[in-house]
Amino acid sequence: MSELAPNDVVIVDAVRTPIGRRNGGLSGVHPADLEGAALKALVERTGIDPSVVDQVVGGCVSQVGAQSFNITRTSWLAAGLPMGVAATTVDTQCGSSQQATNIATALVGSGVADVAIACGVESMSSVPIGSNSSKKLGLGVPIPKTYFSEYEFTSQFEGAERIAEQWGVTRADVDEFAVESQRRAAAAWAEDRFGTQVVPVDAPELGEDREPTGNTVTISKDEGLRETTVEKLATLKPVARENGVHTAGSSSQISDGAAAVLMMTAAKAQALGLTPRARVVDTCLVGVDPVLMLTGPMDATKRLLERTGRSIDSIDVFEINEAFASVVLAWAKEVGADLAKTNPNGGAIALGHPLGATGAFLVTKALHELERQGGGSALISMCCGGGLGTGTLIETV
Repeated sequence: MSELAPNDVVIVDAVRTPIGRRNGGLSGVHPADLEGAALKALVERTGIDPSVVDQVVGGCVSQVGAQSFNITRTSWLAAGLPMGVAATTVDTQCGSSQQATNIATALVGSGVADVAIACGVESMSSVPIGSNSSKKLGLGVPIPKTYFSEYEFTSQFEGAERIAEQWGVTRADVDEFAVESQRRAAAAWAEDRFGTQVVPVDAPELGEDREPTGNTVTISKDEGLRETTVEKLATLKPVARENGVHTAGSSSQISDGAAAVLMMTAAKAQALGLTPRARVVDTCLVGVDPVLMLTGPMDATKRLLERTGRSIDSIDVFEINEAFASVVLAWAKEVGADLAKTNPNGGAIALGHPLGATGAFLVTKALHELERQGGGSALISMCCGGGLGTGTLIETV
């Protein structure tokens, strides 16, 4: 718990949609409507006049087709929210909406904005990963030849395997971690731990031909949970290498979802009659080896702890994105974090990873879990394509 100064950047509320599985219940929802559902719920839950929001900053990775044309702005307008509120969409790969949260923090902290909303969306069912860099578009390739003389170009799958090798993470390790992620997520839903954060979404029902039936269904629960065992996972084939450690069962899921976070200064919250729930202590974005690619959470964690003078043991909750099991396991070994405090309600292996939405989703999870535990501090971090790491440190007030 901490005392607030007037200019402290605070989180007033944070919400998320359920995370839909690929071609699941949310796959028929336009991504702008999906994000709009989170934005509208955030406004309704807090009772804030949306016209006092200065800027909305959103994350989205595959900004093409249904997710092009500044989808954050489209989402805001499609939800019937005031046209005078500006919006920006950022791409920091998987960390896009966490970086959107960090940018919103900077806008508020610098005085550029009194009130900001950070958010993110990704509908991977309708806009598959990599769509915006596909050769089929005929618009060229994202990596120029000059890059290859500087760095080896690897996939995230290969990066995860090299991390496993370097930090001594085995097939048994990742399978056990994956089962635990599923167990924790199932327990969280069974105990209604997500009840304070999830916003149900009305979605068009799709028939077997993937066409709308004319009916509407309400999606209110994460769809990625799967009952499994270490023995079952041991039968799956590796996804990156013939002798690799990761399988579909120990990697993040292709998903659809959105999340949103309302932020402002402590003084503005008081003026608006709103109750701050957490303070943003610090944020960072770090660059790391683009070949290993996924070690960003290690450097981001170290930077946040160094800048704030805190120890790893002083943090009550960690939300580290489960892009691949080895990413979290190697991170814990490197920084000395307690895995019992890490992703206590399951992570992307069980719940899903809707790319551009996941950062705001993790911030939302962290806030609500801290409150469930009675308060404390949380460190949120993600690995990102191209070799980046996002970091956010929050504490309840």
